[in-house]
Amino acid sequence: MNKEKEYHTYLKLEKGLSANSVAAYEQDLDKLRSFCEKKGLDMIHATADDLHRFVVEVLSGVDNMRSQARILSGVRNYYRFLVYHNYIDQDPSELIEMPKREQHLPEVLTVEEIDQMIAAIDLSSPEGHRNRAIIEMLYGSGLRVSELTTLPLSRVYLNEGFMLIEGKGSKQRLVPISPVATEWFGYWLEDRSRLDIKPEYKDYAFLNRYGRGLTRAMIFTIVKRLAAEAGIRKTISPHTLRHSFATHLLQNGADLRIIQQMLGHESITTTEIYTHLDIQDLRQAVLKYHPANR
Repeated sequence: MNKEKEYHTYLKLEKGLSANSVAAYEQDLDKLRSFCEKKGLDMIHATADDLHRFVVEVLSGVDNMRSQARILSGVRNYYRFLVYHNYIDQDPSELIEMPKREQHLPEVLTVEEIDQMIAAIDLSSPEGHRNRAIIEMLYGSGLRVSELTTLPLSRVYLNEGFMLIEGKGSKQRLVPISPVATEWFGYWLEDRSRLDIKPEYKDYAFLNRYGRGLTRAMIFTIVKRLAAEAGIRKTISPHTLRHSFATHLLQNGADLRIIQQMLGHESITTTEIYTHLDIQDLRQAVLKYHPANR
């Protein structure tokens, strides 16, 4: 097996990445490979100076800081693989600085705005109970839209109050279902039982009126339409509900580690970036909890 195939296997099996993530890592590495070929360099034995030139000449042409960071992360990962498998003795990418990433946090809805969206749901429509259950699960459990659309019915344990979610990298986690979400999901199950469900979608928790699975685009449309009908002018997506879920938990005193587990973040650093409090919230926290202010 050559090194390219070994690296592919390493990403897929040892790091547990999805097919899309593996493809992204390999595409980013192609940029370094192309650079090395033009310079007459051996990519495997590139030096730190070679990688510095790559950053200056290639990455400086990439406008988006997030894309720069992702490409450099892919390059670093490749050299860690080479060291791990004893192809090289030292990682030349260790001293390469990552570009500082822009933090474009999504909008956060207030509890009142969430209530307005829920009030905009037409419960008399055929999809009313389903859409209410969708909003309750996105906001009440912080699911990713991809996790919601692929959620198996057999992994929703209403009596126990949990769902078994398969997140990024096929990693599984137990996520609580709120009593409100449980109630509305139960109403949806009654509606679901009357659908002509196609055999391949029998175990999908959420379906369209034709008995097929929902797409990400459908969920986006549902959320955006409800926000518009509720008179909310913010830029809204299903991700906004996930972010609001995490932010509201943090604002109400939940431990960051609990939020990390709920969101399925591998690193606590991701959760710290993902959740935020405005300066007034921080000030109130200091006034309330610091002993000097009691």
